[in-house]
Amino acid sequence: MNTNTLRILPFILVSVILTSFIAFKKKPVKVYLIGDSTVADYTGDYDEKDYMTTRYPIAGWGQVFQPFMSKDSLSQVKSIIKGDSVIVLDKARGGRSTRTFFEEGRWAEVYHNLQKGDVVMMQFGHNDAAENKPERYTNVTAYKEYLRLYVNQARQKGALPIILTPVNRNYPWKDGKLSNVHGEYPQAAKEVAKELNVPLIDLTQLSIDAFSAKGQEYVTNHYFMNLPVGKYTAYPDGEKDNTHFQPEGARAVAQLVFDAMKTLKPAEASAKR
Repeated sequence: MNTNTLRILPFILVSVILTSFIAFKKKPVKVYLIGDSTVADYTGDYDEKDYMTTRYPIAGWGQVFQPFMSKDSLSQVKSIIKGDSVIVLDKARGGRSTRTFFEEGRWAEVYHNLQKGDVVMMQFGHNDAAENKPERYTNVTAYKEYLRLYVNQARQKGALPIILTPVNRNYPWKDGKLSNVHGEYPQAAKEVAKELNVPLIDLTQLSIDAFSAKGQEYVTNHYFMNLPVGKYTAYPDGEKDNTHFQPEGARAVAQLVFDAMKTLKPAEASAKR
């Protein structure tokens, strides 16, 4: 072996090691969130306006979900996440039902980019149930059909679908307890999950229980968008909104979702690879 060969040998070895590392390094798992305003991320390019001056403090739970997907947390959801890193892609949008999310091409964008091992978490129902808003209203039968479509097409791409029942609003309260405000839609989501053997997070009941435990006064003032006059630039006249969340409420709901993910055990049929 000549002198020149000896000189370049270490560089060849380093190149081989680096190439092997790159080849075996897992790609980040992408967790797509699809749904309505209670899931949406209002920062960034949501409506091409400055979040702090036009929207803050409103926050969907998806907006604060990325920190729950940190590397040191993924071992707790290893039945769901088959990788060592996660990118949360929040595609939820205010005012959308299962039907309008599809009709506007929002699902097509997600479907086009889905890859094997990705996760699709879907939470709809708030706008599907809006009978007084025909542009978004979707009856229970159609709601179930669109959930089936999202599940089946996610599986076609080798992704794992997870159905969430809609997070509850801050009403109706009776005797210190919150009750379901979404009518038949939570049960419809459960039926589709059972029919198609899809992992389910019953966020309706989880949020009812969590909000009831905190108490009506606390969640009204700290979780939901009930704001005093003059405190926030975007809401100079204050706000009374018992559907959308302040950051503390969004984080509380994101915690419920993450904790529920720990208990999921997807069947083979749920995660075709």
